Amino acid sequence: MSRRGLLGLAGASVAGIGLGVAGDRTALAAGSEEASASAVYPFYGSHQAGIVTPAQDRLHFAAFDVSAGTTRAQLIELLQDWTVAAAAMAAGQDIGEYGAVNGPYDAPPEDTGEAQGLPTAGLTITFGFGPTLFETADGVDRFGIIGRRPADLTPLPHFPGDDLDDGRSDGDLCIQACSNDPQVAVHAIRNLSRIAFGRAALRWSQLGFGRTSSTSTTQSTPRNLFGFKDGTSNIKAEEPGVVTDQVWVAAADGPAWLAGGSYLVARRIRMTIETWDRTILREQEAVFGRTKGAGAPLSGGTEFSEPDFTLAGREDQPLIGAAAHVRLAHPSQNQGMKLLRRGYNFVDGNDDLGRLEAGLFFISFQRSPAQFTAVQLNLARHDALNEYIRHVGSALFAVPAGTAEGSYVGAPLFA
Repeated sequence: MSRRGLLGLAGASVAGIGLGVAGDRTALAAGSEEASASAVYPFYGSHQAGIVTPAQDRLHFAAFDVSAGTTRAQLIELLQDWTVAAAAMAAGQDIGEYGAVNGPYDAPPEDTGEAQGLPTAGLTITFGFGPTLFETADGVDRFGIIGRRPADLTPLPHFPGDDLDDGRSDGDLCIQACSNDPQVAVHAIRNLSRIAFGRAALRWSQLGFGRTSSTSTTQSTPRNLFGFKDGTSNIKAEEPGVVTDQVWVAAADGPAWLAGGSYLVARRIRMTIETWDRTILREQEAVFGRTKGAGAPLSGGTEFSEPDFTLAGREDQPLIGAAAHVRLAHPSQNQGMKLLRRGYNFVDGNDDLGRLEAGLFFISFQRSPAQFTAVQLNLARHDALNEYIRHVGSALFAVPAGTAEGSYVGAPLFA
């Protein structure tokens, strides 16, 4: 599909602009186990894409702070501009009236152009609103929306063992761009950042590769950088009842503008790779509570067998230990709470001691932040995995429902 720009951003109104890609989260291109390079996920629909969409292989995640002096009208205009651009890129088009190469020679191109000739590769773009968009740390209501702030949208607590970097945490706004081509994902964040100039500035961002969870039964279970299968029991798109119960905010939950949306938690987790690599296999499997090869629970069976926490082995010790990750993260240990995970591996070079700056960029979607908090508190207090990881970044965002053509992302918040 050509990336020739069909939409103008300068002075364009969102009303009346259509891409012909309306519909809910249904791929327009047939996929095999992994989304194909030609897959297209429409931007418009009842829910935002990039949540129950089959998890792509690459990520570019970015958090923004709204610039000082930006007015409510300018914030709305930014969201309108972002909506038009995101819909265009999700449909495989350049942004702007002239795109990357067809505009005036004496003006910067409207599109940066590095995605020219590339397929959409299943690109999805998902937007979220942070607590400080509604009220700053010093209590200022910049945009007249403090009364519409969800009661659950408060900064996440400081969990035991957290070693958070403020420069890699929080933010007024977030954008999650996922694709099976890293250049397509980077292109999306790069262009949306350019559009935000003067109205919002990039606070932090994270590149990810190698999804660490499956969000569809058509996908195989991936491995994290410790070499273990990750997200075996993740919520799947083919479980609509579970998705409704555990992922989407219900109208009765409040506020009304967030109904059909979700809450996004992002956690940057540093893995001490060098220590892990010197740990014996028996200990590695005990830490996770699963076999490293097949990913089966230590209580027996196959990867997808339900763990049996009652079975005992030598000296009457449980086969799956009390501090095993699979036990502590299991819904039976967390009042039945589940999370829809969409995390990614990352390797950001090395630190000043020559150790890999690597780990898991954890992303989860849930109906309420309380779901994540309950699970994470259990893990932070007892998980054997804590010996090998550090949580160094943290953020929470409210993710509005999907957008109809002619509107813009988050419009009900400002209605």
